[in-house]
Order: sequence, then C-alpha cells, then structure tokens
Amino acid sequence: MKPNIVFAFADDWGRYASAYATHEGPGSLNELIHTANFDRIAGEGVLFRNALVPAPSCTPCRSSVLSGQYFWQTGLGAILVGAVWDESIPTFTTELEQHAGYFVGYQYKVWSPGQTANAPIGGKRTRFQPAGRNFNQFSHWVSAKAEEMGIDAAKQALFDETRDNFKAFLDARPEDQPFCYWWGPTNTHRTWERGSGKTLWNIEPDDLKGRMPSFLPDVHDVREDAADYLGECLAVDVGLGILLDELEAIGELDNTLFVVSGDHGIPGMPRAKCNLYDIGCEVALAVRWPGYIAPGRVVDDFVNLMDLAPTFCEAGGLAPAYTMTAKSLMPLLRSAESGQIDPERDHVVTGRERHVHIARDGFLPYPQRSIRTKDFIYIVNFEPDRWPMGDPKGLDDLSATPPDFDLLAYDTMVAYPDLDASPTKAWMIHHREEQDVEPLYQLAFGKRPREELYDLNDDPDYMNNVADDPKYANVRRSLEARLMGILEEQNDPRLMEQPCRFEYEPYAGPLDPDWRM
Repeated sequence: MKPNIVFAFADDWGRYASAYATHEGPGSLNELIHTANFDRIAGEGVLFRNALVPAPSCTPCRSSVLSGQYFWQTGLGAILVGAVWDESIPTFTTELEQHAGYFVGYQYKVWSPGQTANAPIGGKRTRFQPAGRNFNQFSHWVSAKAEEMGIDAAKQALFDETRDNFKAFLDARPEDQPFCYWWGPTNTHRTWERGSGKTLWNIEPDDLKGRMPSFLPDVHDVREDAADYLGECLAVDVGLGILLDELEAIGELDNTLFVVSGDHGIPGMPRAKCNLYDIGCEVALAVRWPGYIAPGRVVDDFVNLMDLAPTFCEAGGLAPAYTMTAKSLMPLLRSAESGQIDPERDHVVTGRERHVHIARDGFLPYPQRSIRTKDFIYIVNFEPDRWPMGDPKGLDDLSATPPDFDLLAYDTMVAYPDLDASPTKAWMIHHREEQDVEPLYQLAFGKRPREELYDLNDDPDYMNNVADDPKYANVRRSLEARLMGILEEQNDPRLMEQPCRFEYEPYAGPLDPDWRM
C-alpha cells in the first residue's frame, strides 16, 4: 500500500528543536525550548544532524526541493522577487499526482512568489485553508487579541485554524487514494511581536546570555529578538502535534511518511538567512515512517533538502523524474544504522544569486557557491566588489547618522535590504561605531573576499577566514577543486556560461510589470 506523505516545511525555521540539544553540547539555544512534537517524530523515526538547504532564500530553496535539482537548474525559480515557475520542470507533487494517483493539497506557503493556479503544487486547486491563515502572523495576531480573548484562548484559536484547515483537506480526499499534504507555516518569517517570546511562551531573553553565536552582540535587544523567534518555533511545534493528532484520529498516522524541516535559517540575523554559513543553511530534519524507519536513529550523513523530491517519488512507487539530479534518502531511511551510513554523503553544496531585486545598482545579484564538509565551510564569492547584504545607503561610513531604530527594525528596504529588517539589525547599525561592535558589523555587512574558508573544529562560529593562511593551502585547493567539479558537472551557469545569465534580464533587472506576488 502506498504511504500518505505529510511534509511540514516551516518558513525561515533553522535548526531549532530540543531534540538537537543533546548533540550540540552545553550552551545551546535548543536547551531553552521543548519541542515535544518534533522530538516525537525524531524519536519514533530518524533525526538528521547535517541537513542543509540548497539555497538560503525561500524561492530558490523551494524550487530545488520541489524539483529535486540545484536552484540554478530551475530557470526563474532560482531568484526570489520576479520568480516564474517553468511548468515543464517535473516536481514531486505533480509526479505523485499525475503518475501515482495521489491526492495533493496544502495550507499556507508552498512556492512563492508567483504562485498561480498552475503552480507546481496546483495553486488554488489544492489549497485548503477555509479557516484562514492568521497562524502566519502568530505573535502579532495573538498579541492583538490577548486583551479581548486572553493569551491562551487567542493561541488556541490559531491552533484550531490549522486543525480545521487540515481537516478540510482530509474530508475532501477520496477514500481510495493516498494523499500528499504540505503544511507551510510562515510565522517563523519576520516580523514578530517584540517581546512575544517572553509574553506568549515564557522564554526569558536574558536566559540566552552566553548562548549567542560569537558574531552576534550578546546584549538584551538581540537576545530578546532571538527569544521571540524561538517562541515562533514553539508555535510551529504545536502545529506539528495537531497534524499528528488528526492523522491518528482517522487511523492514518502509521501509514504516513511524515517529514519535518524548514527552508533556511533565521531571518534578520547577521550571517544567517541569505548567507552560506551554517546559521543560514542548517535546518532541522526528522522523518517518521513506521515499519520502514527504525525508531530512535540519529544520522550524520550530509543531506541536501533537494534530496526529498526523489525520496517522495520513490515512496510513492515512482522512479524519480530524469530531471531530478538529487539523490533519494531512501537508503538512509531504511537502514537500521545510526551515524555515518553512506560514506559518499560527506558534503553539501549550497549557493545564492539574487534575493531582494533592488539590493544593488542594476538589480545585480550577489553570486556565491559553497561546499560544507564535516570540518570546513569553503565559500566562493564570485563578485567580491559588491555588497553582500545590499546597498548600505551610506551606512558603511561609521560616522553617518543612521535612520530611526524602528524604521530599521521593520522596513527591510531602508538599508542592506538582503538582510531582513529586525531589532538586531537596527541595534547593530545604531551601535556600529562602538569598539566591540564594529568588527561584528563588518562581518555582518561589509564586503567579503573572493574566497572564505573556516575550520569548524577550531572556529565553530566561522569568525576567522583562513583562506589565505598557508597552513590551509592544501585544504583550500582541495575544496575549491571539489566544489568547481560539482558545479561543472551540474552545469552551473556561473561556470558554464560567459556571460552568465544571472547578470542580465530577466534574472537581473527591473520586474516584469505583469509579475504579481
């Protein structure tokens, strides 16, 4: 019997779940939260310790996950604003629907922007959210309703919304068909209600003291920002429990391949979303499938999330589409082992082109490619003369008066638009002249050399670029050769085209006036 497939894929949710705390050592942020439902999925299935996204930007990542290809192989799906889906590209959802008899549906976000009735998961035809989509503004909505309803009742209203939306899908499914369902909450995307981590979830910001990565100022405003984000992660976890409960209620839980992950790391934090460092690319990944996955396993193999597309196809009894260059996870899922299973899975290649379209003059991208191994991150910045986080709008001059704090905290386009607006961003800009902040500011917003290399054994927070250190010359050459070989094999335009398509319209340039969000 074909399994049902449930894919819970939270927007901007990095690797924040309590199941990871025991694998990270003391001082982890994950020690401060309890994600009972994610932990249940991991405990009754398999937890992946080295899952990374193909691109730390939502649309290119989702294009890869849907199509089982690197983002640069997905046409205009490789960029964020201005993306258009190439409907000639098979996706796991269309393959399951058209060739394996699956009933397909979703609530909240799947592939965006540019989603239409013919989008890769079926657009409005398969959207099931009659109860609404207020969950996506979780902390804002609950905070606004708290005086009228009380915090607990307001939270419950949003949990009921997700439950009712899922039940609408389950009620619509034909009895004789397996189903594929995508739950895509976006509450972990900016913005959040300031102080909501403490108010709604009892996360004390100053409990984060001493736990922040070295590239972030360990000050109250930044800790509060991170605490608010962790609160949104807890809301996602409650949503996972709702999906599990409803599947159990209809007797389908143990006939369901249940996969949980996110499309990249935390937004609005330096070196995270829209960057190729771990905090931008590492994500949670847990998979439950009774009878096929031995429970309680922890896998160290490196996994690129685009590997999910051929995995879902194989679970549905299909050979992956010929265009799917990714590698199915099925051998890892069906193995009884923990640790490193496939010795060839010792790396993940990630990349980035254009995020916000007006980040730089001429609508130009900031092209990067990276290879992450157990011990190293190696990054190539193809255009090091460009600003990685976008136009500083004069703020590279440390003596320039910054815009208003709240403007920087809530309007992404004010400066450095490839970093989402946030209180952390605003704090760093307002304090950038201070002696202990200025080096962190340069790491976050300054220009970067063509090559970056970080030794994660000595430098787990990737603060010290050793690409020019003679001691690492052989490592740098080896990783460069390996990365370039993969890019060439996968026909990356950055290597294989002169001039590269990403430098010109429609990949760069003003938006098509017919494009719509």
